[in-house]
Amino acid sequence: MLRRLLMLFVLATALPAAALAQSRVATAMGPRLGFSTDPDQLVVGGQMDFGEIAPDVVFTPNLELGVGDNAIVFAVNADVHYHFKIEGSEWRPYLGGGLGANFKSASHWNRHQSHTDIGLNLLGGIERKLAAGDRFFIESKLS
Repeated sequence: MLRRLLMLFVLATALPAAALAQSRVATAMGPRLGFSTDPDQLVVGGQMDFGEIAPDVVFTPNLELGVGDNAIVFAVNADVHYHFKIEGSEWRPYLGGGLGANFKSASHWNRHQSHTDIGLNLLGGIERKLAAGDRFFIESKLS
């Protein structure tokens, strides 16, 4: 059941991404690094950015792996950001959300537990283009 659910989620994320990739030349990808609470973890991952799918709206699916606090969490997220323009500034704040699936495996007192959570992500952040054309961003996400 879990394997079918994961495959369905990956397909639901990958099909729109593939369609966007074919319709747009500019796609970007890069690393993600951060921290999470409950469980307290170091989180690493990667994301793709398919550019604007509507004016100031960007589709950014991502994968994250969290380790620490006697648990491992693997997350698959299909997030959309709306970017605000600040006149005279290279910084662009954004708000967004999306669908996410978290696969958690934890060990406590010689008991192993695994479960899957599917839900919505709410996020906000700020982004700046760098001189080389890359982008730097800081984001906070509630899943």
